[in-house]
Amino acid sequence: MSRSPSFSVKQELSLKTDLESLQQWAVAFCIIRFDLEQGQLIEECYPPGSFSNEEELDVAFSSFPDSVSQNQNRSSIHDCIFFFRIRRRKNSEQGNVTSSEIVGIDDEVSSESMKGKVINRIKNRNGTKGMKYLYGFVFNRQRHDERLKRGGEQKSVVILSHNPYSSVFRPLLQIMGPLYFDIGKKALEYIASYVSMWPTPVPGKQMELHIGNAMLKVSLPPAHSLPFEIGIFEESASAMAPFLPSNQSIPQGLFHDSDIFGTFRGILLQLWLLWELMLIGEPILIIGPTPPQCCEAVASLVSLVAPLPCSVDFRPYFTIHDPDFKHLNSLREGDMFPPMVLGVTNLFFLKALCNIPHIVSVGSPASNSNQVAFASRSSASRIPGRPEGFGLQQLSLKKFSPSSLLSAIKLRRDGPLCLMTEHKEAIWSTYVATTKPDTSILNRLIDAGISPRVEESMSVVNNEILRRHFLELTTNFLAPFGPYFRASTPSEGFLPFIDPPPLPPFNGEEFLANLSARGVGKFLSKRMKSNWLDLYKRFLKGPNFMPWFQRRRTVVEQEQHRLWRQARMKADIQLLISKMSELEIVDSFNSIERHLQGEILMEKSGRAGVDFAETCQKLKNDLQAVFSVLPEDMQQLLLMNPERATLLQCPSVTGLGILSPAVSSWCVRIKDGHSLPILDHFCNLARCIFQTFGGDWSASRYFY
Repeated sequence: MSRSPSFSVKQELSLKTDLESLQQWAVAFCIIRFDLEQGQLIEECYPPGSFSNEEELDVAFSSFPDSVSQNQNRSSIHDCIFFFRIRRRKNSEQGNVTSSEIVGIDDEVSSESMKGKVINRIKNRNGTKGMKYLYGFVFNRQRHDERLKRGGEQKSVVILSHNPYSSVFRPLLQIMGPLYFDIGKKALEYIASYVSMWPTPVPGKQMELHIGNAMLKVSLPPAHSLPFEIGIFEESASAMAPFLPSNQSIPQGLFHDSDIFGTFRGILLQLWLLWELMLIGEPILIIGPTPPQCCEAVASLVSLVAPLPCSVDFRPYFTIHDPDFKHLNSLREGDMFPPMVLGVTNLFFLKALCNIPHIVSVGSPASNSNQVAFASRSSASRIPGRPEGFGLQQLSLKKFSPSSLLSAIKLRRDGPLCLMTEHKEAIWSTYVATTKPDTSILNRLIDAGISPRVEESMSVVNNEILRRHFLELTTNFLAPFGPYFRASTPSEGFLPFIDPPPLPPFNGEEFLANLSARGVGKFLSKRMKSNWLDLYKRFLKGPNFMPWFQRRRTVVEQEQHRLWRQARMKADIQLLISKMSELEIVDSFNSIERHLQGEILMEKSGRAGVDFAETCQKLKNDLQAVFSVLPEDMQQLLLMNPERATLLQCPSVTGLGILSPAVSSWCVRIKDGHSLPILDHFCNLARCIFQTFGGDWSASRYFY
């Protein structure tokens, strides 16, 4: 395999790695060797000491195919690229969101409770210690040589990261893998040095990343599609489902470069069934002949439900050595299988996980190729090539015929165990889909290819057609939830100092009743059967709904807060005061004071915005403007609170003469801690004020 660009060792020797910057992209780079006596061993790890001994074993076992390539040439090299996802040992007590943790559909979910849960999630994921999963991107080389023991050897070059950036690490492996086999372990330090010089990752944007004298043009998945345990990114309310994205060139989910068409080419009619299974979070077992094929299938399924974030635990390449296998293997018949999507190559899983309800077989047996079939191209305009095993032979889209019907009946009768004797593309599931296959989409797909280059070009076009269709399908499915995500803005003449109205509370039963009465909409009604409401019921109970709903509501609340804060900055306080009643003036004073204290607390906690000083000055000016129109007796009552008196005694304002001499004197007396013999007088005055306003004396805490 040719490698581009070439590296000059003399120029690289001066490079130094900024480990803190490196962590933004990758945790470590490893070289793993398969030893005949000791098994999988990590030969090199940079930076050293990145993992515990248990985690090193997990990484090592996941970095090799379950069996060597069937290429029997006397002396040959066989490369492949795939990736895996494993649970970090340090946080094994933190599990994924399961259906048992989801609020029932008949429970009312308030905005405040959801916001609290999401905030707790954010606190748990700060720093690498909060990461629950580790992604490993593998360049595996099998060298066949009859002169060696057992006829060959295996080594894997692995990039480990907390980020599922397949569009970055796959092309990076094309450079790093061959480079290591050329110059040895120095390749790890060279690549790490360049990666540490990359800018901070910006989700949802196209980035140019330099490696040597080459540049990777990659598009990162948007923030709303990233798993919760990954860092905090600013999310735009307008960019999230249930609204169609305005810019179609920006990726809308994870693994936007996966080859949907090439992976499921033999079972295209079942894509709508698979879309529903992913939507409602059903457990699925994906079986492929090779790791590249099964991991590509899992990635394609995750991308199928974009822009909905996938909260199901997905494992692109799963082996019997994974710590979670012991638990899954212990499940008995009738036990509920957890919501997972597992990609496997070992047929032993057909017997070990016989109670998993949905099994999908993809791909074709490996061809005699000695290169990584992986195109070097921009992820914005092409798929990342075809992993080995997909086969570039001519395949036609399967059409209905009596023979195909008989074959389908035979497959169902034989069950998935028929894969033990012959690999076939098929699906075994008792689930009946609500969504009908869109024949107009299938008819638009371009069939067959004469050469690998033509074949890849066809897949590029077909993937864009399929991805656009399922993006539109998912967006329309989520559209009925739109009223729960509408941020309000203060209308003209409306007081922006009061709290914005809360978002409408969600009640599952009420939502389903209203949806049943008004219908699902023209787009879905044409594509779904009459029992479409059952799909919504399953979705509400599944593992994907509540995490998406909570996250979406939190983003909208933040957007609403931003809009009202912006309105307060633009408010003409003198104009508003001229239209207020005396009671509204008192309410406004307390509201402005609360917002000002909130800004100060944000600054103390290190979360203040860039416009903190400007915002505080505006709120102080407004607070003192409202204070100046209050009766003097009430001013004196309010100033009994020392903190409030401090806010009102801003040096930049007292010089303007806003406060009367009597009030200023009162402030000084409180500040100096002098005795106040007239305190009882003001308490009686306060009682009279509350009674005048129709209030209760017990509400005196209103001013404190």
